[in-house]
Amino acid sequence: MDDSRSTVLIVDDVPENISILNEILHKDHIVKAAINGSKAIEIATSANPPDIILLDIMMPEMDGYEVCRILKENPKTKHIPVIFITALDDTLDEERGLSLGAVDYIKKPVNPSIVKRRIQTHLMLFDQNKILEKRVHERTLELEETRLAIVHRLGRAAEFKDNETGMHVIRVSNYCKHMALSDGVAPESAEILLHAAPMHDIGKIGIPDNILLKPGKLTPEEWKIMMTHPRIGADIIGIHDSEILKAAYTCALYHHEKFDGSGYPNGLKGVNIPYFARVIAIADVFDALTGERPYKRAWSIEEAVNHINEGSGTHFDPSLVDIFNREIDTILDIKKSYPELAVAIES
Repeated sequence: MDDSRSTVLIVDDVPENISILNEILHKDHIVKAAINGSKAIEIATSANPPDIILLDIMMPEMDGYEVCRILKENPKTKHIPVIFITALDDTLDEERGLSLGAVDYIKKPVNPSIVKRRIQTHLMLFDQNKILEKRVHERTLELEETRLAIVHRLGRAAEFKDNETGMHVIRVSNYCKHMALSDGVAPESAEILLHAAPMHDIGKIGIPDNILLKPGKLTPEEWKIMMTHPRIGADIIGIHDSEILKAAYTCALYHHEKFDGSGYPNGLKGVNIPYFARVIAIADVFDALTGERPYKRAWSIEEAVNHINEGSGTHFDPSLVDIFNREIDTILDIKKSYPELAVAIES
C-alpha cells in the first residue's frame, strides 16, 4: 500500500453512507471513518490526523456544525480542510457550514466524480497553504533572529566602551535566565529576559569616556552624569509593542534601583522594582565585581558573593539572593563558558 496517499476521514452516523464514500475513495486515499462527532474529534486530534474530513451534518448528540466548530477552534486541527456532505439543501445551511470554516459543501446523494474532484482540489490547496505557511514561518524566524542579533549587538556595543570583548552582557543575560527559571518563571518569560538583558547598559553610549573610564573616584558632578545612563538607555530603546523591547526598556531603566529604595533613577522600593530589573541587579553586580576593568581589579568569587549577601534586603531582593546562592555553582559554570580572553582571541 502506498503510504504517501492522503488520509480522508469520513464522519457519518449512517454506515451505508460511509460504505458508499469508502467505495469511491479507497483506491486513491487511506480512508478512516467515525460514526459520531466525538470519535471524529478523537481521530482528528490523534498522532496521525487526517488530511481532509468529509463531515455529515445531521448526527445525534453532536451535529456536524458543532464538530466543525470544535475542530476549527483547536490549533491542532483548525487547518484540516472540512467538507460538509449532507442531505440538507437549504442555502442557509450551506452558508452556516462555510461560516464555521468548512471549505466546501456537497449535497447528497453524492456524485462520485464530483466528490473525487472536490477532495483533490482542496488537498492541493491545503498543500499549497502549508508550503506558504512554512515560507512565512521561516521568514518570520529569520526576521526574529535578525532582530535578536541587533538587540544583542547593541548591548555589546555599549559594553565595548569599558570591556574589550563585551562578554559581560552575555554572561549577565545567562545568569538572569537561569535564576529566573530557578525561581519558577515560565520558560518563555525567562527567554525574553535572556534576550532583553543585553540592553540593560545601552545608556553607557551616552556617557563621556572620561567619566565612564575614569580610574579614580567620580566627583559628585561626574556621578550625576553617570546616573543618567538608565534614562538614556530607556530613551534609546523607546516604547514598542515587542515583548523583548518592552523588557529591554524595563531592564535599562530600572537595573540600578535598590530594594531599600536608595537606588536610581526613580528610587523605587521592594517589589515596586520590576522583577526583571531585580534579577539583573544581582547578576550585573556579581559579574562586574568579578571582572577586571581599566579602573578596577577583579574581585575574587568569595568577595563578590559576600558582597551580594551583604546587600540582601538593602541593594538586592532577599528572595533572589537566596536563589543566587542556591544556584552559584551553575552561575560559575556560565561564567567559565564565556571568558573574556577566549572571546577576545576569536574576535
